[in-house]
Amino acid sequence: MAQLSHDEYDRLERAVSRGERIVVQRRGTEYVLVPLALGQRDGREVISACNPTTGDAMSLFVDEVDAIEVVPR
Repeated sequence: MAQLSHDEYDRLERAVSRGERIVVQRRGTEYVLVPLALGQRDGREVISACNPTTGDAMSLFVDEVDAIEVVPR
């Protein structure tokens, strides 16, 4: 997934503002995370997130993500 669609950005931005969990698939691994912010690092889009169970921080580059889904409440 090199780029997100407008609808995917909207859903991701709402998840950030509402503190909703997302499921991210990357390199065959599935992560359940709470996105904290969207930004850029070294000219690449990055999702700053934390693990809802452990609180560990994680940064994911959007161009390395295979799929993103917002978990409904």
